[in-house]
Amino acid sequence: MKKTTLLCVVCLGFFSALKAQNPTENLKLDTSKFQVQELTIDGKTIKVRAFENRMYVSNPVDTAYQKMNIYIPEAYFNNQTVNGYTAQTAPIFFPNKVGGYMPAKPATTKDNPMGMRPPINGEMPTMGNRPPEGLPPMRERMPSKPLTVVAALARGYVVASPGARGRTLKDQNGNFTGKAPAGIVDLKAAVRYLKFNDAVMPGDANKIISNGTSAGGAMSTLLGATGDAVDYEPFLKAIGAAKASDAIFAVSAYCPITNLEHADMAYEWQFDGINTYKKGGPFAKKDAQPQELTTDQIKVSQALKVLFPDYLNGLQLKDKKGVVLSLDKSGNGNFKTLVQSYVMASAQKALDSGVDLSEFPFVKVAQLKVVGIDYEAYVKFIGRQKTPPAFDALDLSSPETQLFGTATIDNQHFTAFSKANSTVTATTADDQLIKMMNPMHYIGVSGVATSKHWRIRHGSNDKDTGLAISIMLATLLENNNVQVDLALPWQKPHSGDYDLDELFQWIDGICK
Repeated sequence: MKKTTLLCVVCLGFFSALKAQNPTENLKLDTSKFQVQELTIDGKTIKVRAFENRMYVSNPVDTAYQKMNIYIPEAYFNNQTVNGYTAQTAPIFFPNKVGGYMPAKPATTKDNPMGMRPPINGEMPTMGNRPPEGLPPMRERMPSKPLTVVAALARGYVVASPGARGRTLKDQNGNFTGKAPAGIVDLKAAVRYLKFNDAVMPGDANKIISNGTSAGGAMSTLLGATGDAVDYEPFLKAIGAAKASDAIFAVSAYCPITNLEHADMAYEWQFDGINTYKKGGPFAKKDAQPQELTTDQIKVSQALKVLFPDYLNGLQLKDKKGVVLSLDKSGNGNFKTLVQSYVMASAQKALDSGVDLSEFPFVKVAQLKVVGIDYEAYVKFIGRQKTPPAFDALDLSSPETQLFGTATIDNQHFTAFSKANSTVTATTADDQLIKMMNPMHYIGVSGVATSKHWRIRHGSNDKDTGLAISIMLATLLENNNVQVDLALPWQKPHSGDYDLDELFQWIDGICK
């Protein structure tokens, strides 16, 4: 008996040691543990299996955020079809709730109303909640609208929503744990988890479609642009990501706040000369009055504007006819014409849908056709929202400077301009980390798997970042033989998930 007991102890020790050497053993999805949820949408009830709070790495830094919620239509466990999909063919919808590069928890079947700005701290604020970071309370409740997760499940998609670390997180020692590139590394690890478990769960892990808004849209673009890029491998290994590919099939990105090291100059290329601004966002005061840029801020705007043409020209982007896009020193050229054409296309779609454009005098209409636009008047109509520099603030006050901090430094500059003109004592982020947060550096690069299907939406009334950011991204993708559906929905502000029917039609079109 003693020998048997000793043998069992030895065996247990052996298998424990073996498991420790093979951490991916902990990443197997236990499909026997789930909750059944009955969800209602458009008067119809659907039943799903919920696999919630599943840790997607074996060596988590933050167990509150490095987890994922997976929802699967019950029909797929009964050999049934939904919207023509089966357990083997259903695409996996992969929405994140990242907003402002803050930490974000996974989406659930009970939150994330569509059409709203992304959450600031990973949670949707409601009446009575204490607002994050000292912001004023919400004046009113969020409107009741269909939930993105539930709508996707009703369409027959498997939904897997990952949480991710963000710029404000600290560990028990007071060290920051969510600075760049933590957020995108977490999302990549979640993709690898899904691919690692593809054989044991319904849904096709080769058909993952990411979705996000604002900074979440930027994360979505990064996922699509950097598949299997070696730059991220050391970070993925450190958190115990599964050994699998992190390339994804398609990207849905709403108003992506991306290309950060060039976003300041793009913003001023668009808004230079607009010397009044009005802060926006879900917590902005309704009665807030426009404010004037200072003399120094106007000088900064002018200095940044003249930097943009060199950057744009250096990209050597081409239009659909193969003509190189460029700008002269004053900021004019065929790239500006391209930007205007997207605004005109937006106005035309609105006109075709019955919108009365007479209240927008900057739009020129003849015989039910949009024939021109007074671009300067249009930009003035939108209005400036941010002071220059919009992203790499000279005093380190902008959220993005916090994104590029380190374990022990909260905020850092990430552009040469702001470092050279800083009004405070500051350090500068590592060039490699800045690169890893910008999809433009990876598209078309050998050895990197770029998604072949992209849908980008940037509202025509969005003033959180310049129109050029999404248009440059889309053009670079097109120049690399990628299918891109870019539009600037008429009068839409900085928001996302406002056109779910159209989004899902696009997903069906590339998946069926």
